[in-house]
Amino acid sequence: MAANSAYLSHPFKTSVISSSLAIAMGLSLAPQAMADDSELANIERLEVHGQQTENRNTLGSAENLLKGQGVDFSEAGGVSALPILNGMMGDRIKVLVDGADITASCANQMNPPLSYISANQITTAEVIAGVSPVSAGGDNIAGVIKVSSLNPKFGESDSIKWNSGDISTGYRSVSDTLLLGTNATVASKNISLSYQGAYEDANSYKDGNGDKVIDTLYRAQNHALTAAWRDDTQEVAIKLTHQNIPFQGFANQYMDMTDNKSYGALARYQLKLDDDGEFSAQFNWHGVKHEMGFFTPEKTGKMPMNTEGDDYSYQLHWRLPMGDDSTLLVGQEFYSYQLDDVWPAVPGTMMAPNDYININDGERRRAAVYGEWQQDLSPSWWLSAGVRFEYVTTNTGEVQAYSDMPMMGMPNMDAAAAQAFNEMDRKRDDNLIDATLLARYQLSANQQLEFGLARKNRAPNLYERYSWGRGTMATTMIGWYGDGNGYVGNPDLKPETAHTLSAAYKYNGDSWQVSTTAWYTAVTDYIDAEVIGSFNRTSSADGKRNILQFTNLDANLYGARFNALYQFAETSTGKWQVLGKVNVTRGERDEGNEPLYQIKPLQTELALQHQLGNWENSLSWQWVATKDRVDERRLENETDSYSLLNLNSSMKWQDLTVTFAVNNLFDSYYELPLGGVSVAEFKADNTNGFNQIAGAGRSFELSASYAF
Repeated sequence: MAANSAYLSHPFKTSVISSSLAIAMGLSLAPQAMADDSELANIERLEVHGQQTENRNTLGSAENLLKGQGVDFSEAGGVSALPILNGMMGDRIKVLVDGADITASCANQMNPPLSYISANQITTAEVIAGVSPVSAGGDNIAGVIKVSSLNPKFGESDSIKWNSGDISTGYRSVSDTLLLGTNATVASKNISLSYQGAYEDANSYKDGNGDKVIDTLYRAQNHALTAAWRDDTQEVAIKLTHQNIPFQGFANQYMDMTDNKSYGALARYQLKLDDDGEFSAQFNWHGVKHEMGFFTPEKTGKMPMNTEGDDYSYQLHWRLPMGDDSTLLVGQEFYSYQLDDVWPAVPGTMMAPNDYININDGERRRAAVYGEWQQDLSPSWWLSAGVRFEYVTTNTGEVQAYSDMPMMGMPNMDAAAAQAFNEMDRKRDDNLIDATLLARYQLSANQQLEFGLARKNRAPNLYERYSWGRGTMATTMIGWYGDGNGYVGNPDLKPETAHTLSAAYKYNGDSWQVSTTAWYTAVTDYIDAEVIGSFNRTSSADGKRNILQFTNLDANLYGARFNALYQFAETSTGKWQVLGKVNVTRGERDEGNEPLYQIKPLQTELALQHQLGNWENSLSWQWVATKDRVDERRLENETDSYSLLNLNSSMKWQDLTVTFAVNNLFDSYYELPLGGVSVAEFKADNTNGFNQIAGAGRSFELSASYAF
């Protein structure tokens, strides 16, 4: 039974390799405890010292789980922040939810992949920054984030009986947030049926001065049903998902989300082959209907924008042992994404008489094959080498502006742009070749070196290529940067090609655990932006914003991370340890060494941690340096340095776990270095220009979870 569970809980052991590299790079996520004590579950439970290994009590968005484990985020809506790895954001990171590739179906990326799963639904998570194995996923240059909720639990009985369940609730004072979550499973030896659900409702939060950060309110719910069957050699699992977000404010965008309904279906088949080999096949569909507009007095307006997107994909993977010390991983994958983006006419305004067709029957298709070889060269050396090829095609239909007539006696820029766009050949195809080389050397029983070298590629997304509008209103509807600027697509964009070199050292002693890494990435044809115009809706110079067009240029990003944990006492009062972290990232264009957009300044963290039985406590101090290297093209704001003190205490009594926290204990005011500008505040009062979004003030947080 244990052997079957070990095999069936994950079809490939590549995650062990990926997680190993992630730990060395200081970005590993310790997965939630699995349902059984199988061999593979023990392998995948990779503990990062000083961080909690069980996340079942974490409520809210996936960001809340990943942020504390090393992933930065570009703040946006309450459940829709965009992850950042190695200074790169959004589509440059491949985010896989239960192995499925979900595309953000929005000109502002208001519904990114991580917004479709809640923290309490996540059973395992991996973060691989920079040098990710080709088997982990393609079409990325910054790394891969994998989160999974598909982990069927089976029982010991021949008949279906209650297996496990939990219910959780939480509250945050700074935004008057209510959170709910539940998981329930019934199972037999061969059949498993489960439900996962989450609900979150929040008002706009307050900053350290006690002022409301307007247009940050939201409501979201997620549901998932899973059915699975297995025997001695195979397993079949089917998962159905549904999400409903009736509203979500985006303070750093001109629009808000007024509805987001999605449905998804996933089918996975796993088979144990002879000679300890493995095969898996997975088929995915995810569809979303997304609406933007205005729903709150905190940011008013009238302009509907409707988007429909569908992702279809399949993945075929084989793990083939090639002797005692060698393994071959091969795979074939296909991804198809379809998008329609229409802005309905608003009679009686300049947004009439036609519907504005932004993306018409857009499609992006990827066909991929890969091979990856892993070899134990000696008791000290381990090596992995892989190559991945992807053929990517994009296309879209004809478009139209709101009107073909001159606008108030002025030339209609959008009408002329639509005509030029319709007359061109819009089909594009790209060939992507990824290659990775990973090596690990065991210096001693408690010391390890890791090296990584990779060539990675990413093809442009549909909005980068096919956003055609040239007028101020149309361009400001495009862009996921939260900068208040307007963007124009470029059909002739080339794929990004990144060459990354990384080196890492890890020490794991009795009292000390240390990991450090340094990395460097040179990106050819980095998709950035060039200024092609400007606009100002005020009489003040502070109201100026730029219109930019996506363009290719060369860029360099580099950085270092250092994590250390020291256990200085273990007495009758409990276990005491100190955790320290330092993270520095730089990014600049080749030409002129201009800073890239949204590069986080130096960040440090120092935490005192205590554990006595089932009682855990932490007091952490976080300091973020001044951000004075800013992107002038995007009129990026500088931000002052700040420090935050956070307190957390958790106690478990049998099946009940209660957690109390105070975040930003001293109620400090600070601005989010990666938060963008407050468009909502600018619309309410444009006399102060575009100010950076402020972070949350002091928040008392209480949560409870009961397992049954």
